[in-house]
Amino acid sequence: MDRINSKLGITSVFFLVTYFLAVTISPDQQVNARAFFVFGDSLVDNGNNNYLTTSARADSPPYGIDYPTGRPTGRFSNGLNMPDLISEQLGAEPTLPYLNPQLKGEALLVGANFASAGVGILSDTGAQFLHIIHIGKQLEYFEQYQERLRKLIGEDEAQTLVNSALVLITLGGNDFVNNYYLVPFSARSRQFSIEDYVSFLIVEYKIILSRLYNLGARRVLVTGTGPLGCVPAEIGIRQALTGECDPQLQKAARLYNPALEQMLNGLNEEAGDHVFISANAFEMHNDFISNPQAFGFVTSKIACCGQGPYNGIGLCTSFSNLCPNRDVYAFWDAFHPSERANRLIVSKFMIGDEKYMKPMNLSTILALDSRV
Repeated sequence: MDRINSKLGITSVFFLVTYFLAVTISPDQQVNARAFFVFGDSLVDNGNNNYLTTSARADSPPYGIDYPTGRPTGRFSNGLNMPDLISEQLGAEPTLPYLNPQLKGEALLVGANFASAGVGILSDTGAQFLHIIHIGKQLEYFEQYQERLRKLIGEDEAQTLVNSALVLITLGGNDFVNNYYLVPFSARSRQFSIEDYVSFLIVEYKIILSRLYNLGARRVLVTGTGPLGCVPAEIGIRQALTGECDPQLQKAARLYNPALEQMLNGLNEEAGDHVFISANAFEMHNDFISNPQAFGFVTSKIACCGQGPYNGIGLCTSFSNLCPNRDVYAFWDAFHPSERANRLIVSKFMIGDEKYMKPMNLSTILALDSRV
């Protein structure tokens, strides 16, 4: 692996030089045809599940109500999601879903989105959704993508494109809400204590990330879980009387996220470079969940679209309650942030300090990589 500036020095230096580097390098230099690849679950799915027979779909109104076309796209959002907003920051087009027939020819050079709503680290997570693209299959598709890319631009150029690409992977939340805590006395909760389950997830995730590295990924943003117990679904189902965050799921997130960060540090030591960047989604979400009014939201407990307590029960459909102004709701539906909340999250990706991004934020990555 190529090392950047002799392993980039001491971590704190990244944040001291971020502004200087960013302002001395033009946007064109920063992006320089950089591809973007996305893996994970519904937080980052751009529409792959539209092509599958699954209940984990967002292809009906009012999803997409604030998207530029005003129509649903398969994104679990009222508008844009995290990958779209990161693409904006890269100055690039949004990545197409890998299953989209339009992903061919020159469109391959932009990258691809392999994410699929409902998936987790474990292959049994999301089984209730039937046909989804589990993470192992997402990585198989990444191999297929590279074969197609080599035919388009040649082996050397394809390898360079993949090695220099930015990668985002978002997994873990479903392994708790749609597996371990899906039903009382679930199979996984009978098999593991929550502490042992987290350890098991981390071991399995390390295998996934190692495979991603072996497939050529060299800059990987890895998000932890948000405050799982504070989404409208879990408040509505588990804490409807109090309106408080569910303590079991909060405990799970607090166990998982530090263990994930420690594992990423170990992988970087093995690689001899800062390949894997830890994005602290818990803190990013917790800012506006704990104090929504400070960020212009009227609530972080009630979803804009849904029904039942806190609009947290069931799916967002054309028959659901729908708020008139999505910008003042932190959550669009029972599980997913609104576009405006996603913008706040991505801003932390870009310029957040070590509370949010370790060992460096995305602005620093773009600036440093442009000098290599």
